[in-house]
Amino acid sequence: MTKASLSRQQSSSTHASADLCDIGFIGLGVMGKNLTLNLCDNGYKVACFDLDHSKIDAIVEQDEQERLGPEPRVIACDSYSELLSGLKSPSTIILSVPAGEPVDHVCQHLIDAGIEPDDIVVDTGNSLWTDSVAREASYKGKFIFFSTAVSGGEVGARFGPSLMPSGDPYAWTRIESIWQAIAAKVDPITGKPIESYEPGKPVKDGEPCTTYIGPVGAGHYVKMVHNGIEYADMQLICEVYHVMRTGLGMSPTEIASIYRQWNEGILNSYLIEISAEVLEQKDPETGAALVDMIMDKAGQKGTGLWTAVSALEVGSPAQTITQAVFARSLSAFKDERVMASKKLSGPESSMTSIDSKQAVIDQLHDALYCSKICAYAQGFQLMAIAAAEHGWTLDFAKIAKIWRAGCIIRAVFLQSITKAYENDDELQNLLLDPFFIQQIGKYQHNWRRAIAGACIAGIPCSAMSSALSYYDSYRCETLPANLLQGQRDFFGAHTFSRTDKPEHKKYHIQWNSPERAQILVKK
Repeated sequence: MTKASLSRQQSSSTHASADLCDIGFIGLGVMGKNLTLNLCDNGYKVACFDLDHSKIDAIVEQDEQERLGPEPRVIACDSYSELLSGLKSPSTIILSVPAGEPVDHVCQHLIDAGIEPDDIVVDTGNSLWTDSVAREASYKGKFIFFSTAVSGGEVGARFGPSLMPSGDPYAWTRIESIWQAIAAKVDPITGKPIESYEPGKPVKDGEPCTTYIGPVGAGHYVKMVHNGIEYADMQLICEVYHVMRTGLGMSPTEIASIYRQWNEGILNSYLIEISAEVLEQKDPETGAALVDMIMDKAGQKGTGLWTAVSALEVGSPAQTITQAVFARSLSAFKDERVMASKKLSGPESSMTSIDSKQAVIDQLHDALYCSKICAYAQGFQLMAIAAAEHGWTLDFAKIAKIWRAGCIIRAVFLQSITKAYENDDELQNLLLDPFFIQQIGKYQHNWRRAIAGACIAGIPCSAMSSALSYYDSYRCETLPANLLQGQRDFFGAHTFSRTDKPEHKKYHIQWNSPERAQILVKK
């Protein structure tokens, strides 16, 4: 036993069992603070530590204001050693620190402080999934490294997030009840969120939005794809806003009203809801619509990019997600766009030159819905391909279930996705589910008209266009890749398969030979 471990054991023996904390928490930023208070609301006593001691003071003060009983639920710690000595054994320590080097920094300090091999360290940050795989191997024998991706932002963390855990199955048996307690809850029949935003009174009933995803890294991979879908969903909503604002001349308030109407139907979602709120917000300084005062340069933290890169690496066609990443990149070229707007001409047609304003609004509704279906289809297709490559067994019905509440892409639409995978757990693509076949068939006419109208009017809609292209390519029996393979064989002898022969047999023609039509070389 190390000196640090002995010191921890001796320190723990001086406390009565009731004085020891159930959970240790390191990292008290926005997400960490709120996850900690969520744990406290659900009956857990938490020992907390942060390198910034002002954050420790802040959470202790908030606990004093919010707790319903006299006993403190948050115990402040001044060091890693003090945190470990104040925990029940075997211990569970949750990290909410920036991805990358800070995670390993904390893990090394926990090792130095005497963490035990049976203790669990849970990383809840936005780590790259491959980093989690490396960490589990690196820390094996020192402690159990486990990862849980968290979605829902500040409010979700405080009152119920969507949690995507992965790692050692044994570790999951120890933390499952904790995660089920703090996760968002949904009505099992309707799939609608059961929400409570009152401190100290968490939701106890309903299906928890958490499930064991699989081996280490799988949870963060699923969260990465979640964020990729989130990029696409946000971009699609923004493109519809752009058409209404530019093509129809509607005010932000008018568009907000439309979004609120749509939120009562099949487009009901958190992102539509908050988009309406953003559009209604007035600038405190000028009284104008705040959205008109916000610089049109979008930021990104990397998870959408990771999704796009992964899609390219495994050969999964996720072009709507990728286009959403590119749209953010293009927005960053503000100065160039301003210059180009003065030099490059566009069409003079308007969105209402053919259809009425209301007709265009109806078309945009259907276009957003169909594009959204394709974005989700791409995300689930990517997860399926990655799962096959990495040997994971992903339950897509359960994944769709845990996204119904607590996360950024939560939507009534996810209940239909859940049913699709419950009806066929080997469904190759969401577009092949009978319900979604019917939905696309019903709404695709307006989808096409909306995109055509925007293109004719010169209003960019790259994500919607890519979604339609994905759909049309997926349903196309013969693509022009036959010509592409001919080109590749012509300049590089890359070979091709024949439609009248088994696909595994490869052929090459001597294109420059006078007898090229007759000379085929089997590879």
